[in-house]
Amino acid sequence: MKNQCGWIALADTSPSREHLAGSQKADWLIIGAGITGLCAAHSLAEMHPQARIVIVDRQRAAQGASARNSGFAVAHENPATSELLGRSGFAGYQLDSSIGLAASQEVRTRIARHSIECEYRDSGYYFAVNDPDKLQQIEAKLQTLNAVGASAQFVQGPQLAQKLGTEHYTAAIWCGNGNALLQPAKYVKGLLDALPDAVSLYENTAISSLERMSNGLIRANSPNGNVEAKQVLVCLNAFIPRAGISHSHTFAMELSASLTRPLTDQEFAALGSVEPWGVLSTRPLGATVRLTPDRRVMIRNTAEYRTKDLSESNLLKRREHHAVGLQRRFPGLSVRDIQYTWTGHLSASRSGQPYFASVQPGIFAVAGCNGSGLARGSLWGRLLAELASGASSPLLQSVMERAQPGWLPPRPFFDIGAAVRMRVEAIRARTEI
Repeated sequence: MKNQCGWIALADTSPSREHLAGSQKADWLIIGAGITGLCAAHSLAEMHPQARIVIVDRQRAAQGASARNSGFAVAHENPATSELLGRSGFAGYQLDSSIGLAASQEVRTRIARHSIECEYRDSGYYFAVNDPDKLQQIEAKLQTLNAVGASAQFVQGPQLAQKLGTEHYTAAIWCGNGNALLQPAKYVKGLLDALPDAVSLYENTAISSLERMSNGLIRANSPNGNVEAKQVLVCLNAFIPRAGISHSHTFAMELSASLTRPLTDQEFAALGSVEPWGVLSTRPLGATVRLTPDRRVMIRNTAEYRTKDLSESNLLKRREHHAVGLQRRFPGLSVRDIQYTWTGHLSASRSGQPYFASVQPGIFAVAGCNGSGLARGSLWGRLLAELASGASSPLLQSVMERAQPGWLPPRPFFDIGAAVRMRVEAIRARTEI
């Protein structure tokens, strides 16, 4: 079956750009034209208006993982037990929330500055469960969320069903004041289309290696050309090893999602004509679900650690798994109502924190979005540009302080451990798919 991202299909296509050919020189080179790379380019152009900035991407710009996520702009995460107010981890959670709020504001700022139409809704979303046992210590979670600046409310039973148009979910915490929803492909396309003239973008250009020249410049090599630059920003997230950075302690996970056709007027009325909403599971492998402004249902209920991409036949099986999740929530929908199914990659770390670093003189990199790349990627782009420019701020220092992704065992031990962990999490999440 065709691997086609619904978000990208429903967003207008930007004109294609040529691939890199021959030798180029630049003040700044950015590898990766997703949210982080594009935001870095905008920031560099603002800070260094006379500089030549080059971006390269191995495929079409703005059509990678940045356009394929579920469209949640995360400011406030669901706090873990160790992070609750009064617990030892609360200080870290509070700092992460301040970074998350700044990241959410970065998205709003970019949307306003570049007049991006991306179905942005600053109306919060839900941490919701089918099994009430999957949502515990509710009062402590509410206190914790409110203590870090969120607006949080507990909703259950008929009131929740009325909000969502489905009785599948029995309990939820609605969390607002920073948490938002948008159409990710339209957002990243808006960043692409708004690039200033000082930025040159080359698509379908894979960087095979980075090498330091005798003149101090860094040369990025591709099959048909190269770029010599004074400074290089690696914004590849899950694919950071492609730039020769193998010590980020992050790893790639493959996710798949489906998007239905629009609901008919009759189907939508049967739901109660509810407002668009988003649901995140409290379990790592539980389903992420959205009802979009154009009345489609999106579901993502698979997340896998794989060493090879999904084949077409495997993607078809994931589509059927998505259909099971859809039918649990909306019995009238079936696999026939799914219009698009696609895959994407998430960059994860053992600690849940990113890799954000000056790798070596002139080379800077970030990876490890851990499922919050839409907002944090927007912020990281600006902060990475600031770090590379020698700037400093309390926010940048906070991000670098928290950037401790954690140690990973060498392969194949990590591969085995990751596979076992994913099986365990799948069992724990079976009521929430």
